Amino acid sequence: MASIELDDVHKHFGPHTRPVKAVDGLTTTIEPGEIVAFLGPNGAGKTTAIDMVLGLTEPTSGTVRVFGTTPRRAVQAGRVGAVMQTGGLLRDLSVRETVLSIAALQRVPDRVDEVLELANLTGLADRRVSKCSGGEQQRIKMALALLTDPDLLILDEPTAGMDVGARRDFWATMREQARAGRTIVFATHYLEEAQDFAQRIILLGRGRLLADGPVAEVQAMTSGRGLAASYPHPLTDESPEVLALRALPGVTGIETNGNRVSLTALDSDAVARHLLETGAHDLVIEAPTLESAFLALTQEK
Repeated sequence: MASIELDDVHKHFGPHTRPVKAVDGLTTTIEPGEIVAFLGPNGAGKTTAIDMVLGLTEPTSGTVRVFGTTPRRAVQAGRVGAVMQTGGLLRDLSVRETVLSIAALQRVPDRVDEVLELANLTGLADRRVSKCSGGEQQRIKMALALLTDPDLLILDEPTAGMDVGARRDFWATMREQARAGRTIVFATHYLEEAQDFAQRIILLGRGRLLADGPVAEVQAMTSGRGLAASYPHPLTDESPEVLALRALPGVTGIETNGNRVSLTALDSDAVARHLLETGAHDLVIEAPTLESAFLALTQEK
């Protein structure tokens, strides 16, 4: 049984005469144990899609299923935990009191100490929420999301407000959760997090599906590899070496900086051979990055 199924899902806002299409015909399936990143520029429909998976809003048309049932029933059964970008905590409670309160509502008081440890909050248990940093408050939300021992974790910009060290620790915890067999779906603006942590990318643009596949496959959708090399003398756009590079098939985006030339090529091996045969040195070849694919695919659309 799939963790998440979206079948031709549409979500429109505003008047029927001129609706804003936040999600426009999204179809995808996420299987148990997958680690999936929802990516897209602002307004792409990521948060709206997540809200529908959580049952916080209903699709205008189409079907959303979570573990074979409606999102709300899956959430009520404790199979889904979420860390949302928005939503506050009660500032006057301590960390432990916050977790105890929600644990009581969900009837899992025996999970409090375990989730505090999982979220690396044991040492902060007696601190008031108002005294916790933004990153620490995100960890509190993570502890709350883990209370029901869910099969699916939904994370919407989970590391917003965290410093570099806190983000590293957070994703170390998430890797442990993934190894425990949980399905993890997250939306983020930090593309390096998606590249390093996700197994699969779902890329949205203007509510539509632009790409859906393993990270390496999405990276390869960009046009070519980047190359850079140095010549023994300064270059200009009219230098013979630059003109010869521009004439090669599949070469784009040539830039010069002093004696250094940078470019993108579909056949990086052929261009690298040409550079070396024409006197270039200090050759660097870079594989396509998730960032380059993200920019290329979203700009094209």
